[in-house]
Order: sequence, then structure tokens, then C-alpha cells
Amino acid sequence: EQLNRFAGFGIGLASLFTENVLAHPCIVLRRQCQVNYHARNYHLTPFTIVNIMYCINKTQGPRALWKGMGSTFIVQGITLGTEGIISEFTPLPRELSHKWNFKQIGGHLLLKGLTHVIAMPFYSASLIETVQSEIIRDNPGILDCVKEGIGRVVGLGVPHSKRLLPLMVLTFPTAVHGVLHYVISSIVQKLVLFVLKRGNSHNLPTESSTSVQSMLDAYFPELIASFAASLCADVMLYPLETVLHRLHIQGTRTIIDNTDLGYEVLPINTQYEGMKDCINTIKREEGMQGFYKGFGAVIVQYTLHVAVLQLTKIIYSTVLQNVS
Repeated sequence: EQLNRFAGFGIGLASLFTENVLAHPCIVLRRQCQVNYHARNYHLTPFTIVNIMYCINKTQGPRALWKGMGSTFIVQGITLGTEGIISEFTPLPRELSHKWNFKQIGGHLLLKGLTHVIAMPFYSASLIETVQSEIIRDNPGILDCVKEGIGRVVGLGVPHSKRLLPLMVLTFPTAVHGVLHYVISSIVQKLVLFVLKRGNSHNLPTESSTSVQSMLDAYFPELIASFAASLCADVMLYPLETVLHRLHIQGTRTIIDNTDLGYEVLPINTQYEGMKDCINTIKREEGMQGFYKGFGAVIVQYTLHVAVLQLTKIIYSTVLQNVS
């Protein structure tokens, strides 16, 4: 029983490590490509994105690919804390019961939307940290993300240009993206879990493999469902995420790496008036593929995740079989 608990903890830890640490360079390159309206190479395939990762790593060192990772954890913590506080002091449900109704769903989605809106300034600060070129920036502190987020709300801190969009303009696209990502993830996760559990109920394992298979059935369906949910939501909402990131980064005087070359830097000088103008401008100047700049990084990210899940499954099965 202790071995099973330890193995379950190890499997979950491996998945979290892959999702939040190992995949971070993919997130950095993906965001830099999304906000780089100068780029001629859209990096729609994993081959070109891996080459750019290598070039940036060669010229700036590995630290350039893991920048802003601390701030992403801070934003996750702020999001979870905000959700808990709102659900504690309001009737908005944090979880849906089995006997749900449309009022409960509406309240639950409203809670998710409010959470993303409150975390929005800190998300903006974290986004800047992940795309800002390592060549020109000073070493950021751990809590700089919090300080910059609060400064964005009260209008103090790092000077911004007149092109900076008010937070009210960012509220709608941020809330829509957050709620849609949650809805798509939840639906896909439940569907995948239903299919996997239904398939496992029809597969009757032999006596020698019963213990191993039962342990695999206990841990891996949840991980596979979570993986499929994140993948589907990221792919389906990628164009909206591109628009959202460009709106957040506008007017912040951010300088990013040149994603065409892997060296040199580029300023971000967009002048979008809002979400609709951003969509029309990308469509007109960069084509429909412009919404998918850096999509190769998503392929690399989830390929890594699959590889780690498969390797963990093999190790787990081997250890359990040897013990039994």
C-alpha cells in the first residue's frame, strides 16, 4: 500500500513537473512568437521552433528559455487563492454537485470569470516576464510580478507608453478566454474519463496482471484525461490566446527576441484599439496563419508530456511487476 501511494505521488509529480517546468521553454517561445507581429517565420511546425530554441540557448544560455517561470507559479497561486476567497464570501459555487442546475452552472462560470479578471494584472506582468528578452532586462525579483500587477492597477510603477490599453479593455477577452478554456477542458476531461473507464470495465485482466492493471487504472485515466483536456483547450483557443497576448503586451515597452533569427531583439510597437481591431489587423496583415504563430511549440510541449507519461507508465509497471 505504501508503494502504491508513493508511486501515485511520483506519477502525479512527474506530470506536474512536465506541465509546469519541462514545458516552460515551449511556453516562452510560443508567447514570443504570438506577440511578434514582425515575424516572417510563423513556426507552425515543431522543427523550426526547436531550431530557434537551440539558437536562443546558444546565444543567451539556458536561462533565457526558463525566464518568468516563477511568476507563472505566482499567478497560479493568486488564481487559486482568489477563487477560494470569492467562493467563501459569496454564494458562487466553487464545485458543481451531481444534482446541478443552470443557476449553479451560471454562478460557477461567473466565479471563474471573476477570478481571471482579478488575476489579470498579475497575468500581464507574468506575460511580460516570459517574453522580455534576457539580453536587455535586469534580474527580476521573485515578487516583481506582484509589484508590477499592483502598479498596473493603481497606475504606478514602470513607465508605459500612451498605447497601453486600459484594464477595462482587457477584461472581456481575458474573462472569455479563461472561461472557455475551463469549459472546454472540463467537457473533454469528463468525456475521456468516461471512455477510458468504460473501456477498462470491458477488459478483464488475468490474475498475474490484476494488481498491476488495477493500479494503472487507478492513476493513469485521470492523467490522460487531464492531458487531453489541456491539449484540446489550447489548440481550440490558440487564435484567441494570440489576440489576448498582443492586447496585454501593447504599450508595456517590451522588447522580445527575434524569433526569425534566434538572436537580436525587437520592440513591440502595436497600436490596436481593442479586441476587434486586433483580430482584423492580424487577418489583414498576417493572414489566418498569423493567429497560429508559434503553434509548433504546442506540438513540442505536448509531445514531451506524452513521452514523460509513457516513460512513467513503463517504470511504474516494471516496479509493480517486480515487487509482486
